Amino acid sequence: MPSVVGLLEQRELTARRRVDALREEADRIHAELDVAEREWNEWVIARSRVGEVLAPEGAVASEDQRHSDGQPVRPAPANAAKPKSVVPMWRAGLAWSALSVDYQRVLQALADRSRLGQGPLTCQEMAACFGLDPVPAKVEALRSKAKRLVARGWLVESAPGRFTLAKDVAGQGGGS
Repeated sequence: MPSVVGLLEQRELTARRRVDALREEADRIHAELDVAEREWNEWVIARSRVGEVLAPEGAVASEDQRHSDGQPVRPAPANAAKPKSVVPMWRAGLAWSALSVDYQRVLQALADRSRLGQGPLTCQEMAACFGLDPVPAKVEALRSKAKRLVARGWLVESAPGRFTLAKDVAGQGGGS
């Protein structure tokens, strides 16, 4: 019969080996994170440099208009949307550019459909329009976007799962 102390030592050894293995894994991940952060920073700098080169004259920030990391501060375009941005409530005169690119694609597909005199679109049909595989994950992502656009007044769900542009939005003629 094994001794209690022997069993405890065996468990302690197992726990110590697990801790050592996890520390090695954490060190490996930390090193990988450092490399990824450096690469990310290089891309941020590259995008900033290209932005400086492509900016119209007078749009470059002066020396006193810089972020703490030294990057120039530029005013954002008034209607430019950022990825993952909130969908604003539709109101007269609001341009499509207030929406992120994904939402603009949904509106454009429905506007094209309306212009051609075709009926509402389902999310599966939208996925096909965008060249996406009609798998549940892609279709549900589009459905979520379409439902959000309905809730904000950009689209109308004429029948369950069938979407068209709202009347006033359609009258914008592209809005962008």
